[in-house]
Amino acid sequence: MNAAALGLSPLDARLQGELDSFRAADLYRARRVVEGSHGVGLVVDGRACVSFCSNDYLGLASDPRVAEAARTALSRAGTGSGAAALVSGYNREHAQLEDELADYTGRARALLFTSGWAANLGTLRALFGKSDSLLCDELNHASLIDGARLAGSRYVRVPHADLDGFATALDDAKAQGGEIGIISDSVFSMDGDEADVPALASMARRHGATLIVDDAHGLGVTDSGAMRHADVYIATLGKSLGAAGAFVAGSDALIEFLIQRARTWVFSTAPPPAIAAAARQALQIIRSEPEHQARLHANIARFRRGIEALGSELPFTLSPSTTPIQPLIVGPAGPAMALSRRLFERGYWVAAIRPPTVPAGTSRLRVTLSAAHTEAQIDGLIVAIADASAHKD
Repeated sequence: MNAAALGLSPLDARLQGELDSFRAADLYRARRVVEGSHGVGLVVDGRACVSFCSNDYLGLASDPRVAEAARTALSRAGTGSGAAALVSGYNREHAQLEDELADYTGRARALLFTSGWAANLGTLRALFGKSDSLLCDELNHASLIDGARLAGSRYVRVPHADLDGFATALDDAKAQGGEIGIISDSVFSMDGDEADVPALASMARRHGATLIVDDAHGLGVTDSGAMRHADVYIATLGKSLGAAGAFVAGSDALIEFLIQRARTWVFSTAPPPAIAAAARQALQIIRSEPEHQARLHANIARFRRGIEALGSELPFTLSPSTTPIQPLIVGPAGPAMALSRRLFERGYWVAAIRPPTVPAGTSRLRVTLSAAHTEAQIDGLIVAIADASAHKD
């Protein structure tokens, strides 16, 4: 039966065909509804489980002190900021958070954005143009990829973590003329490995290039050197800080220029003041309570020891990551989905990550650890992984 007979418009017919192909290839994505706060213990689609797929690395998204800071600001400043920051949306909470982020990162100033996506797109488009070259690690976050392409610059895709590749690309870009940007994540979100930021910074200095680093998965968690070495430092507030939004930190000239020319900042309503207050409280906790980071890294080590003790007869490979992101590489999408489903049935939520988020043939379970996980929860996950791996559908 054709689309017209089914009552489908040409657009819906095309989209339905695409959706059917996603399902057939085990690439269809579905949302799950979480009840209550987004901590380690969750109720997901009505089922209690322990989450191992959140980026809340320090457990601050459900910290009552962070919630109380937001609640206090909410009663004082209301729910929304009402306008862009250049109009009437710039609240005292925003200004105080920017000052504290600048101090924390050791930069002259910081600028708040509504999201990491907005920060990356707005910054790259503002700083670079058609006569410039942007050298980008091939596994950069999608927002960095889109931001670099939106800038209209010469886009150079460098093999992942290939310093020789960056060196060659720098020589070529120098010959092309124009400005040169080196763009990289600090911690790569799907693999958990880290960029060699000091080496990239050294290359940038030798060639007169600008180093832009997205430290979304490193802020408050691991020291990649991004804070010290990046010319343009970008990070999010929705992961280790348990809030929402993002910021760019750098020189006074950089921040002033972005205020004038970063379209995703100029033309966006400023974030709710209460969210800024929550992020500021979380930042204060990070700075004053290093035990959260210590507990996180102890949890990472415990998980890796437990998985390695299971032996080699497993349907996945543990990636060599020392960060909270611990991928179990399965390969095909179908088996990765099946393993994720079996874990959920045992009370553990670990998301299966499939193409196009990761390359074909590298579907995985992306286990993420938090300081809020207990030793018993980690040990329980390891037992469940062993049991689910031995199970045959």
